[in-house]
Amino acid sequence: MKPLLWVKRLLLGGIALLLLYQCWLFGWILWWNWANPDVTRFMSIRLEELRRQQPEARLRKQWVPYDRMSVHLKRAIVAAEDARFVDHEGFDWDGIQQAIEKNQKKGRIVAGGSTISQQLAKNLFLTPARTPWRKAEEAVITLMLEAVWSKERILEVYLNVIEWGNGVFGAEAAARHYYGVTAAQLSREQAARLAGMVPSPRFYDRNRNAPGLARKTAIILSRMPSADLP
Repeated sequence: MKPLLWVKRLLLGGIALLLLYQCWLFGWILWWNWANPDVTRFMSIRLEELRRQQPEARLRKQWVPYDRMSVHLKRAIVAAEDARFVDHEGFDWDGIQQAIEKNQKKGRIVAGGSTISQQLAKNLFLTPARTPWRKAEEAVITLMLEAVWSKERILEVYLNVIEWGNGVFGAEAAARHYYGVTAAQLSREQAARLAGMVPSPRFYDRNRNAPGLARKTAIILSRMPSADLP
């Protein structure tokens, strides 16, 4: 009986630690509902990578409020990343099904189906690793974000923390890095091009005239008028 007792205690201890971890995450989400995140998990990972090559490296980022971002950028991001953003509760089941079918047809992962809320959950707390545990944790955090934050807050934080180049994070830093303007001054074409960079920001930072980016920009521009914003 003793071994079984220890197994039971270990399981209970593991469950307790897991619950404590979820409470810790939820505490940060509550705090960030009105306080702006300074550094995310993704930022820390990228900074560590940069400092292996250049010890004095720093991230380029500057927080900008939702109402001081170009409406073109907001529309471009929603059109490119999550057309049903204002309607779903964190998960776009139709989008996930379409991504699965596309991946099966191609025989490899070419589409993810993640919503803006899911991407934000990953950026704030998790790693780029594609593991079942990470996907499960991403889902839990997504539910927390959708329960506590408004859609406007989710989009505001997302636009301020996502990676947009080598060491470049957030809309303000991206606008200055690529176009020498503020996030409020981005044109339709500039915003659509930035939105097209989101899936592979460091690649497009190095290859700014990639033909694929021009095609993506044109598609996003055509979708922007129908993009609904919070």
